Amino acid sequence: MSNEKLVLIGAGSLQFGLGSVGSILNSEILKGATICLHDINEEALKLAHEACESAINKRNLDFTLESTMIRKEALKNATFIINSIEITPRFKLLDMDYRVPQEFGNKQIMGENGGPGGLFHSLRTIPPILDICEDIQKICPSALFINYSNPLSRICLAIKRKYPSLKFVGLCHEFEDFIPILTKILGKPVLNFKIKAGGLNHFGVILDIKHKDTGQDAYPIIHKNGPKLLRSIEQGPLLDSGYDFIAFILETYDYLPYTTDGHYGEYMQWAWELVDIPATRKFIRDYEQFLSNQSERLKRLIKIGKGAKIVKLDGERAIPIIEGIVSDANHEEASVNIPNDDIITNLTQDLVVECPAIINKSGIHGIKLGEYPKSLAALLRTQASVQDLVVEAILTKSKDIALQALLADPVVETYWQAKKILEEMLRLQEKYLQIELE
Repeated sequence: MSNEKLVLIGAGSLQFGLGSVGSILNSEILKGATICLHDINEEALKLAHEACESAINKRNLDFTLESTMIRKEALKNATFIINSIEITPRFKLLDMDYRVPQEFGNKQIMGENGGPGGLFHSLRTIPPILDICEDIQKICPSALFINYSNPLSRICLAIKRKYPSLKFVGLCHEFEDFIPILTKILGKPVLNFKIKAGGLNHFGVILDIKHKDTGQDAYPIIHKNGPKLLRSIEQGPLLDSGYDFIAFILETYDYLPYTTDGHYGEYMQWAWELVDIPATRKFIRDYEQFLSNQSERLKRLIKIGKGAKIVKLDGERAIPIIEGIVSDANHEEASVNIPNDDIITNLTQDLVVECPAIINKSGIHGIKLGEYPKSLAALLRTQASVQDLVVEAILTKSKDIALQALLADPVVETYWQAKKILEEMLRLQEKYLQIELE
């Protein structure tokens, strides 16, 4: 019988809300827990509550369900908070993040987590998440805050800096999503291998991979099979944004990134000529359409009384991590984002890194990765410096530092370009920014 209270912030996003609740309802360890749905969209919140309530009642499950639009009420007695918020209209703003810098000649790849677009995504998303963290500090300071929102590294760094005592972890599914591709490269199930991977979110590589039975290095297989297979992946419905650049990184740096062209290429000024740009743009269009269609489908099913059927496991790692903490499982998670407490020794310690971790009752403990490959560490250090300035600009509300962050970003080519992008984007997104730079 669990006494935990799990709060889902942004639960009106049905894909997130119903999937997270579906995972909770399938947990034996969390039986008896209270689930609280929170969103600022009243209609969406009501639909999520209706579906989740129906799932609990039809299966006669021992869970208490609450929902509220008042965040401070939701956080009372919370032990775990899962956050997945975006400023709406999400895809319209992400498209603006990408296209407006192009008008000034900027060649960014995606504009979600890096480049000029990453700055404005950060300016929109970090301030409201810090507001949430401020309430957590006051209302439930012992709770663990689990963040899904992007730009994940920058959000987590801002939390670390402003609320150093707050317990948090950033989670991304990119490592799990890469497993099917890695399986094809290896020609065997990934379960047969011991893998260490990490770096920064959307900017990590497989550092070490060995056969579990013999301890033999499996990287020669990756070097032999990886480039050709990665380049052979054809674009299709909801296929991620190309792997040509990932093949290039494997050949040039000898390490395999566990993400896509669109993500890994965001951080380098020379990626533009190597990334499959059409695949990246097509994926974003397809993903927007998929989410829209899925949302409408879920709403329709809830309204005709079939909500219980769509509250299903989501495959994300928040609930297994919560279970591991509650049950003192001492299990290993392949990929989490936590402060760099000597996890990667040749990167600044004032950074949030992606790494494997051990989960037990005392929390989330990063597995030491040691010294990162020097050639790749050089790229990560540049991005760490950009993250440093972006977070500093937000915490100090400084327009000057925001400009300096753009000038430090390798994707930005000239001072004129940086200044024009900053001025135009501040003008266009004024009503979407919950921060005023001075």
